[in-house]
Amino acid sequence: MDLATLKGFKPSEYEEAADGYRTTGDMASAAKDTINNRISAGMTNQLKGEAATAALRELKSLSQNFHYAQTECGLVSTALTGFAFDMAAAKRKLDAAIADAAADNCTVGQDGSVSYPAGRKPGAEKDEPGGTVSGSAGGSPTSDALERQAAGIHPNPYYGRAMAYANRVADALKEATDADAKWAPKLRALKADDDLTVSKADWADAQSDMGGVREAGKSYLDSLPQAPKDGTPAQNADWWKKLSPEEQAAWLALRPDTVGALDGLPATVRDEANRVVLEEKRGQLQMELDAMPKPPANEWTWITAGMYPSKVHTDEWMAWHNKYGDRYEQLNKSLKGMGSIQDRFDRTGEKGLPEAYLLGFSPEGNGRAIVANGNPDTADHQAVYVPGTTSNLGGIGGDINRMENVWRVADAADNGSVSTITWLGYDAPQNIVKDSPFSHYADDGAPAYNRFLDGLDASRTADSDPHRTAIGHSYGTTLIGSAARQGDLNADDVIFAGSPGVQVSNADQMDVPKGHVWNQEAKGDPVPDIGRYGHGGAGWEGVFVIPSDDRFDANQLSTDTEGHSDYWKENTESLKNQGLVVAGKGENADLKQPDNYRGGR
Repeated sequence: MDLATLKGFKPSEYEEAADGYRTTGDMASAAKDTINNRISAGMTNQLKGEAATAALRELKSLSQNFHYAQTECGLVSTALTGFAFDMAAAKRKLDAAIADAAADNCTVGQDGSVSYPAGRKPGAEKDEPGGTVSGSAGGSPTSDALERQAAGIHPNPYYGRAMAYANRVADALKEATDADAKWAPKLRALKADDDLTVSKADWADAQSDMGGVREAGKSYLDSLPQAPKDGTPAQNADWWKKLSPEEQAAWLALRPDTVGALDGLPATVRDEANRVVLEEKRGQLQMELDAMPKPPANEWTWITAGMYPSKVHTDEWMAWHNKYGDRYEQLNKSLKGMGSIQDRFDRTGEKGLPEAYLLGFSPEGNGRAIVANGNPDTADHQAVYVPGTTSNLGGIGGDINRMENVWRVADAADNGSVSTITWLGYDAPQNIVKDSPFSHYADDGAPAYNRFLDGLDASRTADSDPHRTAIGHSYGTTLIGSAARQGDLNADDVIFAGSPGVQVSNADQMDVPKGHVWNQEAKGDPVPDIGRYGHGGAGWEGVFVIPSDDRFDANQLSTDTEGHSDYWKENTESLKNQGLVVAGKGENADLKQPDNYRGGR
């Protein structure tokens, strides 16, 4: 980088180019949403047959193309802005050095050298001749000390000042050269394959691109207003609103994982961020799985030990399992869950199902997923469902389906809009026997649930307050009870289904108006009894009452399903009663009669 180039550099030209890419990305985003939420949704709801299926498949591919273009344009825009930011900083240093030198009767040459005039030190009898010096960038403490010593000895006082200006010029040129060298390969990497197919490799490459731009743009990102550390949802919302469109785009492009996880931000923003994380992680994990050796076909063999043969794993299979087994299982579970989330996106329009919003996502550990049917920021009625024991990302599909069923019933029961949300935002117990008897899973997850509910208020865009229902199944009811015990449960109604215990002794302690706690216990569901006679009652870190019992004083909803998992089965009274509560019409729900249940009212 030479002086003339840096001096003539115009950051505005790159900022304008960044604006153009951001506009293109916004257009791609709008096209993607139109395809998903209007065209594909309309076809799904109205057309059937092979032709419709083929058309939807092509539209899905086109939507992927637009989504990928949106993501890459966002990265290009942010990279150009980051490059302009770094170069502008170097240019400001150069301009300041040139201006200061001129004010001190020194002249900066085209090669970066500095010419100084004749001059004399106090007490000297005559001027010493002027000259020209060249600077060096980033000197060591030793070289800087030697330069200061030379400047002090030199008889012309302008010499030392000229040397300082020359060093400042050299520093600015080096900073610009470093910025150019840093950004050039990142920008060159931001190009797609020359085809019309967005593959898993493309999304994995997009994740790599994001990491590269984020690394190069650290100074730029650090210069932006930072998200509040451990901020409340209201503080998060205020931070986001105060960002400029450019700053918001930079955060979405470089840190979608951060943006997507912040309670209080608009549902549309969190959805956009989390969908990028989902696609990139899916590409990365699928490529990792594809590169892994498949399990040996000959998994089992027979050996004779004593009088009887025994079936055991083969040595070949055990060797594979010890090296790859756990990771292979984790990858398959994560990818299955991601596929379930994508399936929900693809079902938009089916039987009137509204657009989906991905409000939280992570494949790490047991996984996280928060999926909304309909926009909660504008919905008149919200329901936030917490699944229970054994819940993880791999099984999220069943939980999403449950809230789809609730949405359809609640939507049909009221003229207002409805949003039903599956909230897998905690580490659920993974083993009924070994894990579920302990309350720390609920206690650890409850604060996050409370923050999410508060976040729904902070991101609200409608003028009216929503009617909100907290729904828990199995151990999810324990978490909701813990949320009420630890904080202020921000809900108007609570529905428990198959509860083993909720950590409070009475419905009045659930932070909702009296008469707005509802419970379901199906015939043949063993979990309430496990709680009643096992870990849910006396001896489980305190004495807690099961919501099915009379002394808890909950409304006992009529339940016509059987077992622990069918409370959301279509066309059942169990589902209908939940939907009525979610729609704010709990007074129309059917209650169990006193002779048909153990306790309650």
